[in-house]
Amino acid sequence: MKDERDPHTGHKTTGHEWNGIKELNTRIPYAVWIFIVITHVFALGYWVLMPAFPLVTTYTKGLLGYDDKKQVAVALQQDAERHAGLLEEINSYSYDRLAADSDLMHAVQKRGKVLFIDNCSACHGRDARGQSGFPSLIDGDSLWDGTPQGMWETVRVGINSDHPDSRKSQMLAFGSDEMLQSVDIDSVIEYVRSLAKIDAQLNPKAVAKGQKVFAANCAACHGETAKGDPKQGVPNLADSVWLYGGEAKDIYTTVWHGRIGRMPAWEDRLTPEQRKILVLYLLGKQQEELANGKK
Repeated sequence: MKDERDPHTGHKTTGHEWNGIKELNTRIPYAVWIFIVITHVFALGYWVLMPAFPLVTTYTKGLLGYDDKKQVAVALQQDAERHAGLLEEINSYSYDRLAADSDLMHAVQKRGKVLFIDNCSACHGRDARGQSGFPSLIDGDSLWDGTPQGMWETVRVGINSDHPDSRKSQMLAFGSDEMLQSVDIDSVIEYVRSLAKIDAQLNPKAVAKGQKVFAANCAACHGETAKGDPKQGVPNLADSVWLYGGEAKDIYTTVWHGRIGRMPAWEDRLTPEQRKILVLYLLGKQQEELANGKK
């Protein structure tokens, strides 16, 4: 190696040169040595104090005796004790009392969110706002009794499920079963859309005719004012909430082919307390929607 120093930095060169550029033999900065020493000291201290080094059949336990498995077991036991107390309160308190207790509702909302995502979000969406064919659970427009007790029962027995106490409902196929002609269905659609104030460009004559067809064929279930009967699973047709879509083509498909919604019964999978937690969670979400002015 040629003993040569760079005139600008004072460092020796390695003797290598590329296109007139000489490589310097610079020292490692002191800061790097400091960090290396600190890292080694920390590693040695961790090895002595904590479980760290594998042996043939076991591992070094460390002077502090820390054990992740024991810590997790203790945390799970503590959570189980807290959860048992929460379940006891949920089981014994009324919905109103639970809703008035902010601390309890905070715990309920955390557990309810997990229950909902694990069991309900596949159909109703993670935000519980539903999708085509699956209703929103937080818009306040409930079928089958939207009271807390009614919601709890719906979760328990399902809708058109194989549960012996299942809620049952079905809309007839007025078109494919040849109960109504296509022109009559079109007029009913005009009438229903006029009630929901969906479209201002409606045909008055078709609306008038549709009202007569509705009274003769639909009012028996949906009522003379088309507001339905939520306790019997009959939807309100005079509002802006549509389960299968409010466009004319969507309504035509519904009237022509009929509808039969299904929801599984959760009695065998969710405990009574878990179903109550779910209901409280959804009621809390409904309150958030109302506070935000959403429907």
